[in-house]
Amino acid sequence: MITKPTKNASRIQRHKRVRTRVTGTTERPRLNVFRSNKNIYAQLIDDSEGTTVASASTVDKELALEVTSNSEAAAKVGELIAKRAKENGYTSVVFDRGGYLFHGRVKALADAAREAGLEF
Repeated sequence: MITKPTKNASRIQRHKRVRTRVTGTTERPRLNVFRSNKNIYAQLIDDSEGTTVASASTVDKELALEVTSNSEAAAKVGELIAKRAKENGYTSVVFDRGGYLFHGRVKALADAAREAGLEF
């Protein structure tokens, strides 16, 4: 009997496919998004060095959000990651949606990061 893969297993497979084409460099780090049921996390990753350049999430004390699982919270994280990227001298990134659909919270984060000055 063949069992159906879980939603997260399918997402990980999609993410692996995307990662074959999307890599972050020292000049253009990868903006990775991870979405859980309660929070959303964003990281700027330099794949050539294997280091995280900057990160932001709804868990950050700087944001002090009451509700962390909606599009407004994701937009705040997008603004914060763009601010931290600029502080580290990055204006251009490669967006990695992490296997999620470009819709809802992921789209809100990306749009807010673009409006705050990141190019991708």
